[in-house]
Amino acid sequence: MKIQNVCLVFAAVAAFFWGASSSAQERYDLKVRNDFFAGLMGDAAALERGMKATEETLAANPKHAEALVWHGGGLYYMAGQAFMKGDAKRGMELAQKGVEEMDRAVELAPDSVAVRVPRGSTLLTATRYQQGPHVQPLLERAASDFAHTYKLQENYLDKLGEHPKGELLFALADANARMGDKGKARGFYERASKELPGTPYAKYAAEWLETGKLEARKAGCLGCHSGK
Repeated sequence: MKIQNVCLVFAAVAAFFWGASSSAQERYDLKVRNDFFAGLMGDAAALERGMKATEETLAANPKHAEALVWHGGGLYYMAGQAFMKGDAKRGMELAQKGVEEMDRAVELAPDSVAVRVPRGSTLLTATRYQQGPHVQPLLERAASDFAHTYKLQENYLDKLGEHPKGELLFALADANARMGDKGKARGFYERASKELPGTPYAKYAAEWLETGKLEARKAGCLGCHSGK
C-alpha cells in the first residue's frame, strides 16, 4: 500500500459542515483544527500539538468520538510520511491504527457530521493516490459517510452556503464515479451545475458532464480555502 503526502482537508471541510448545526461552544474542532490543518500541510510541531490535545481528551474520555476521528486522521497522515521515508512496516501499522480509530469514532457517533465528514474527507482524498485491494473498502466507507451526511442535512441543504453544499455534492459525485456508478455521479454533478451557477463547482461539474473525468485538483476542496 502507498499513501501519498496529500493535503488532507478534513479540518476545513468538517468546520463548514458542522458549523451549520452546532454552536461554537460545542465545537471540538475549534480546539484542535488549526494545529491539525497546519500539521497536515507539513508543520510537524503543530501536528504534534494537535495529536497531544486529542490524546489528552481521549485519556479523560476514551469514547470521545470527535477526538478519536481527528487522532485517527493524524495517524493516517503519519502513515503516509512513513511510506515516503521507505518505512513500509511503520506505514502499515499507522495506517491500520488510523483507520481503526476513525471507524471506531463512526461507531460511537454514527449520526455526527463532525465525525462522518472528517473520516469521509480523509479517505476520499487519500484513496485518489493509492492502489491495491484495500482501496475499494476505504472508498466505500467514504461514500457511506457522505451519503449519511447528505441524509442528515437533506432538510436544510438549500440553507447551506456555496462551499459546504458544493463540497458535499462533489464528494458524493466523486465517490460514486470512482466506484463505477456513473449514473449517480452524473446526478450529483448535474445538481452542482444547476444549483451553484457561477462557482468553481458549476464549472468543474460541467467539465465532468462533458468529458466524464476530472483532475484530482478539480474534484473537491474548492472555494474559500483553495485556489480556483
